[in-house]
Amino acid sequence: MDFTGTRALVIGTGISGLSAVSLLERQGAQVTLYDANEKLTGEQVRGKLKAGSRARIRIGGDWERELDGTTLVVPSPGVPMDIPMMKAVLERGIPVWGEIELGYRCGRGPVAAITGTNGKTTTTTLVGEILGSYYPHTYVVGNIGKPYADVADGMEEDAVTAAEISSFMLESIVKFRPKVSAILNVTPDHLNRHHTMENYVAAKERIAENQTKEDTCVLNYDDAVLREYAEKCPADVLFFSRLHRLEQGVDLEDGWLVLRDGGTEERICRTEELHILGGHNHENAMAAIAVAHRMGVPSDVIRRALLSFRAVEHRIEFVEEIGGVAYYNDSKGTNPDAAIKGIRAMDRSTHLIGGGYDKGSEYDEWIEAFDGKVKTLVLIGATAPKIASCACAHGFSPVVTVPSLEEAVRECAKRAVPGDAVLLSPACASWDMFESFEQRGTLFKKYVRDLMV
Repeated sequence: MDFTGTRALVIGTGISGLSAVSLLERQGAQVTLYDANEKLTGEQVRGKLKAGSRARIRIGGDWERELDGTTLVVPSPGVPMDIPMMKAVLERGIPVWGEIELGYRCGRGPVAAITGTNGKTTTTTLVGEILGSYYPHTYVVGNIGKPYADVADGMEEDAVTAAEISSFMLESIVKFRPKVSAILNVTPDHLNRHHTMENYVAAKERIAENQTKEDTCVLNYDDAVLREYAEKCPADVLFFSRLHRLEQGVDLEDGWLVLRDGGTEERICRTEELHILGGHNHENAMAAIAVAHRMGVPSDVIRRALLSFRAVEHRIEFVEEIGGVAYYNDSKGTNPDAAIKGIRAMDRSTHLIGGGYDKGSEYDEWIEAFDGKVKTLVLIGATAPKIASCACAHGFSPVVTVPSLEEAVRECAKRAVPGDAVLLSPACASWDMFESFEQRGTLFKKYVRDLMV
């Protein structure tokens, strides 16, 4: 796509913003990169840009002047659409494309786009591996860590793309139209950004808003919100279900993942053949089967890819067994619903590490899901007092609060006996103590392996 003559304002200097700048410049745009964080310096930001970039850099100050003459605004996913700057952009009628929209406009080939509160990364990775085992030019992009804008303008004509799409990203799409979309589940999360559950659900549903009946939207039949959404979804709906038999879709029967579509029935594989733990991962596998099937991948290819797939890093990832105690890293369990799935995947008594940045979540259902399986709850981070109070209200003990993740690992190791598990599944974001859930999980694995020294 040719952006010659476009004066683009990219907001945010994170990975998405930097990638957007590079793509826009490659396509001929004049780019200004803006960040409201006055702790940054222009020199620091310039050092993040690719060599040869001619982008103007503006830090803080009078953002209204930056809108004058701007013909396209590209906000990073972390930029809320209801802040004064974005409200002013919309009031002026300046087009707003998120980095996903930008990548989509510049890319080629059909897209499989996956969203949902939990399971996005595992499902997108799995879809990417299935597609990659069949199509010669496959890209995996989005919230999974690889910006769409990095690869879009280099895609081959026969490219296919698997994209993990967050609710933040969906706020700034315009024409984004996947061939196959999927909404895995919707439970409370990011309410500090979306403010209400209704807003959050609406953001997730936007993944299918430009689709038609020629396209497919894969939905979780076991999720009441999504079952209701199916009635108004503009795409052709294909369900998956762990709890119900489906006449059309993917379900679980007698330990088999079964695909029915177009009058045919195929048994893809048994759950015991998979190398990923827990019922939630069976759901992820079913969703991936449905997506890959509607992306044109034969069932035998889907089966082979499923059976070779291993757990995604930081999602119920086995770390080590030390003295008969198994250690699992579920740092990507960044909300209560995800952390519930982590607990349910454990098949032994568990010492649980939780806590972190407060996204406005409630923890009652998480505590109730302990159900005699959790022996000790060790808390860290900003939410520790809130979670401890919730645990007390539900009669759970012992609860131990420690100042660091390293001490949490040591505390669990001290309490665990052979046959137990230690699980990091925080039910919270990481941003109060760590740069990301990846850093938190990596440090957890280091601290576990330090126990062996």
